[in-house]
Amino acid sequence: MNKTSRLETSVIIIGGGATGSGIMRDCALRGIDCILIEKDDLASGTTGRNHGLLHSGARYAVTDNESAKECIHENKILKTIAKHCVEDTQGLFISLPDDDLDFQKQFIDSCGSAGIEAKQLTPKEALLLEPNVNPDLIGAVQVPDGTLDPFRLCAANVLDAKENGARLLTHTHVTSLIRHQDTVLGVNCIDVKTNQKIEIFAQQVINAAGIWGQNICEYADLSIKMFPAKGSLLILDYRINNLVINRCRKPSDADILVPGDTISLIGTTSEHIDYDKIDDLHVSAKEVDILMREGAKLAPIMANTRVLRAYAGVRPLVAVDDDGTGRNISRGIVLLDHGEKDGLDGFTTITGGKLMTSRLMAEMTTDLVANKLGNTQECTTHIRPLPGSNGASITAKKTASIAKPVYQSAIYRHGERAQQFLTDEAKDQAVICECEMVTQGEINYAINQLDVHNLVDLRRRTRLGMGPCQGELCTYRAAGLFEECGQISGNQSSQLLTHFLEERWKGIKPVFWGDALREAEFSYWIYEGLFGASDIPNQHSEQESKEATL
Repeated sequence: MNKTSRLETSVIIIGGGATGSGIMRDCALRGIDCILIEKDDLASGTTGRNHGLLHSGARYAVTDNESAKECIHENKILKTIAKHCVEDTQGLFISLPDDDLDFQKQFIDSCGSAGIEAKQLTPKEALLLEPNVNPDLIGAVQVPDGTLDPFRLCAANVLDAKENGARLLTHTHVTSLIRHQDTVLGVNCIDVKTNQKIEIFAQQVINAAGIWGQNICEYADLSIKMFPAKGSLLILDYRINNLVINRCRKPSDADILVPGDTISLIGTTSEHIDYDKIDDLHVSAKEVDILMREGAKLAPIMANTRVLRAYAGVRPLVAVDDDGTGRNISRGIVLLDHGEKDGLDGFTTITGGKLMTSRLMAEMTTDLVANKLGNTQECTTHIRPLPGSNGASITAKKTASIAKPVYQSAIYRHGERAQQFLTDEAKDQAVICECEMVTQGEINYAINQLDVHNLVDLRRRTRLGMGPCQGELCTYRAAGLFEECGQISGNQSSQLLTHFLEERWKGIKPVFWGDALREAEFSYWIYEGLFGASDIPNQHSEQESKEATL
């Protein structure tokens, strides 16, 4: 075993989701030295397992008006500072014959009180805006919803933070807190790639681990009772709607259809699960049936649309009552100063909230910690554009040598930073993933600049493998590029490939019928029959076995 290494900083942030990466950025922009620790990859937890909705707040207007106000405030900010992460699609809240049309008036009034622009439409006007919406609708309201890519948001937060002096440790697991009497001095952790033990000392430790924050608090003998509410979603193989379609009623199962990049998503369910199941999520056949049946009521075309995959996430709700689903628990922000609350100095927890309010949550947390450190710098994250959204343009002459779909896709994902890999070099222009138009240049950029360590990380940065073929025709090409970039050696590229395919398989199992079954069979023939994938040693299984003995 290697000797334990030691690092020092001012602030440690535990959790690489939207809130943790937002805190990292906010600290760095205020000149506060910080290190973010994430046990897996950026946005690998709840942040990367939602429907990517840029909430207008309308969904919460009736049931949680305070959260609705926070959403519309952050909605306007993100449309300005995170343009390459946002698509301003607009949204429809539709009433169907089974719905109470009187609720629509209450909904519009509640939106107004929260500062959300809500425009009542006739069914004909709604159909003109969104032809695939259910033609049987009896009413509609247009709201300023949109879509937000959580992977790009986290990557951009971290990129800005690192360029301002912050440090990132992904695939690094916190094993305990370092304490002296009533003060937290840092954390003990381990690099799961190398088994290297690391001690990190800091003046302040921030627990931004979301639903996993309960475990971090238990390291300090503190009790925060989280309410694990699992939500399941389905991904459709192409984009069937251009506006977000919501059901105009109190939140329920399968009442949001969200367009995202090249696909659409239907969600979500809500089911309470035991806390010890948060790392072992499964989408049930019952949930798939509910999502398919109710989703087709929003857009009938969905009944004839192939389902690519299913996935689930866990909402970071704080338990306050005996509600069995968690739908009635506030999505409000919970910021805990454990020095004030529990007499344990140097330790802060931020939880609750949602993807939409992550920047605000980061600002509130950084304000608290900065005050403890004597830092008086103002927050600028609400006015400073993220990397990729600073307004710089790439010269139009690039389109003469690079195929337009490739050029547009690169700028769509990376904004002005795409100019770092949109070159005239033939190798850089080689298309690796045809579904999402990902080039070799973009992959090299992601590996070298965006903290990518394997193909699953790469998927989150570039969308490689997220299109209709789910990686069957591009993964093996991308795996070889890791070796070309000097990131791995030997047969490790084959191990990356099998690990990626296993991760993709988890999402296909719940929808294993029809076209999904045929596609899976084809993938099996390629990778098992042609490439002999099962003969490749699984590095990740070996790694997990080692971790279990630590």
